[in-house]
Amino acid sequence: MLDIVYFAWVRERIGIPREQLETEAATVAELVTELAARDARYQAAFADPTALRVALDQDLADFAAPLAGVREVAFFPPMTGG
Repeated sequence: MLDIVYFAWVRERIGIPREQLETEAATVAELVTELAARDARYQAAFADPTALRVALDQDLADFAAPLAGVREVAFFPPMTGG
């Protein structure tokens, strides 16, 4: 069971801040494909993966990262600092 957390406009498009999900996805990219296929809200949120960042158990990762052993996946837009 994965905890999936959505931040900023990702959360706004999907309409929920977090959820738990059983998945067979082996990588973040496979999870994104699975989520985008759920309905139009998810499709809108994941339409452009290059506009997203992902953290696995609060560590930044890329979309090729494996999900084995991961408890939490967080999706958010790129951060800008200043």
